[in-house]
Amino acid sequence: MLVLSRRDVLELLPLSDCIAAVERAFRLHAEQQTFGPGVLGVSAGAGSVHVKVAGLRGERSYVAAKVNANFPDNPRRHGLPTIQGTVMLADAETGRPLAVMESASVTALRTGAATAVAAKFLARRDARTATIVGCGAQGETQLAALAAVLPLQRAWVLDSDHARAEAFAARAATDLAWRLSARTIAESKSSSRRWSRRRRSWWMSSSSAPRSASCSTRSRRACSRVKACTPSSATS
Repeated sequence: MLVLSRRDVLELLPLSDCIAAVERAFRLHAEQQTFGPGVLGVSAGAGSVHVKVAGLRGERSYVAAKVNANFPDNPRRHGLPTIQGTVMLADAETGRPLAVMESASVTALRTGAATAVAAKFLARRDARTATIVGCGAQGETQLAALAAVLPLQRAWVLDSDHARAEAFAARAATDLAWRLSARTIAESKSSSRRWSRRRRSWWMSSSSAPRSASCSTRSRRACSRVKACTPSSATS
């Protein structure tokens, strides 16, 4: 049985391969070639523990069970990661364990990969800007995943801690070689309120105007600008 550390997982599973694997898994699930998933979660002191189990059918079938502990105060109180746990991969015909691996790295990659698959099929083809809300470790994976499937040229990164947002922007700008703007959530809310007032004013002034192709164009442009400045936007 293989035992894989976090370092092993990150070396053996590039983000691009994970994106392809998650896309295939979604397709197999739609074709009813999966079993599960099943989820169990319990509260545990200052956090929670959950178990997720699912499998894939094929020439050789597999089942995996992930046990994750989620303790949000760990970094501040104990200097430990928020997420800790393991993934066990087994043969679905016999139940024989095949591998045990560190789960936080798998979780981050899979979450980012799922976002990339969704963006690949649902985002506008000409999307050039991404907005990431939350500048922790997962935020960096999310941005890298989006950049892998979209022709991004710019990103907004938002966090309640401005220093963390600035550090995130600096690292990502170096890795991705394009412009990133760091802002706090409070700053973004202020900008959103200003855009909302402008949008309401625009709609009030144009509500009595006859509908036309030019009016529709202005409407689309106004909505595009508003989305680009809203913290909940994923892409614009």
